[in-house]
Amino acid sequence: MVDHTLSRVIRNPNPQYKANGTKSYVYLLNKYKFSPTQPGPYSLGGSVQQKGKHYLGRLFGRPAHLQRVLQKRSEAAATHEAVPAEDQQNDSLYLSPVTIGTPGQVVFSPKLSKTSGHAVFDPTKSSTFKKTPGSTWQITYGDGSSASGSVGTDNVTVGGLTVEGQSVELAEKLSAQFSSGVGDGLLGLAFGSINTVKPKAVPTPVENMITQSDIPKTSELFTAYLGSYKDVKDVDHGVSFYTFGYIDETALAGQTPWYCPIDPSQGFWQFKSDTASVNNTKINRAGNTAIADTGTTLALVDDKTCAAIYKAIPGAKYSNRDQGYLFPSNTPLDKLPVVRFDVGGKEFAVQKEDLAFASAGNGMTYGGIQSRGDLPFDILGDTWLKGIYAIFDQGNKRFGAVVRADATQDPSVPE
Repeated sequence: MVDHTLSRVIRNPNPQYKANGTKSYVYLLNKYKFSPTQPGPYSLGGSVQQKGKHYLGRLFGRPAHLQRVLQKRSEAAATHEAVPAEDQQNDSLYLSPVTIGTPGQVVFSPKLSKTSGHAVFDPTKSSTFKKTPGSTWQITYGDGSSASGSVGTDNVTVGGLTVEGQSVELAEKLSAQFSSGVGDGLLGLAFGSINTVKPKAVPTPVENMITQSDIPKTSELFTAYLGSYKDVKDVDHGVSFYTFGYIDETALAGQTPWYCPIDPSQGFWQFKSDTASVNNTKINRAGNTAIADTGTTLALVDDKTCAAIYKAIPGAKYSNRDQGYLFPSNTPLDKLPVVRFDVGGKEFAVQKEDLAFASAGNGMTYGGIQSRGDLPFDILGDTWLKGIYAIFDQGNKRFGAVVRADATQDPSVPE
């Protein structure tokens, strides 16, 4: 039964985050394992991996498999080399408060050797923690970075509600790419089919909110409202938040949400996106799909659409060095195009201020929309999501949106 007060979960700007276009793009190459279709130093190469025993210089045991490995081209040596951690940027633009256990704690495991600067979750100090015998988890990216550990259950509190017996993945090994971030943990909002707990996958927090009736049967959903430091003078003061179990009426601003069905079979919030438009010129993309991802800062779309967007900006160009599209930082608002993406039959625009993602130096800006490479779907991250109030309706398997229009637009980026 729902017997608690549901409230906003504030998304606080990460004080250590500094936008870097190329590093964010490289991070997404690693996360989604796609091959670039535009030139640049970074790519995914094949590496044969096999586990087993060595005998007379050979490796016997399990069948070999080809793993896609992130690599960087060295112009000096005309070879490919491993990508260092400093070439990537975790997309932790926002942070939200979550507590685990009784009494509540957040979030790193005390079994880690390096937890400096992080709040640490110690299961021995929680009266409601229970270890899950035999369960483990592991995440490995193409550059060799990884995180792994054990699993237990405990109470997780977020947004005015407590999810009882939520599976918690305790990190016992963690690469520097993860431990160096300012956040203390991750709370997944995709579907449970893609979690890595073995031998049996576990329900996500939202799935448990539904089965435990922590949220109303009529509102088995969560929402995301993404603001920006650029919006501090607007009515909402640039606030960012999630809600669980209800739709914020203030954020709707009197509008009726547009809904479209989703396909969750790959674990994502995926919907049809058959068209895009640039300054009202339609781009037909029959059969195209997109996913909405609050954990991605950029928007990644097909090459045809990318080219049309930047063709509409005076002085824009593709940079091999930056592996992305750039445009002049002094471009006035009236020279920036109106870019829209289809959400199951209705297009929603990217705010003009969000077309500018980060300074690329020399008076140029790294664009917030870039190539998706050979990915078969678009990734509509924060660049696009800042233009809407997003409704992730898990109970009805649909995605909803209303326009979130700021009164003022600021296309500048910090140098």
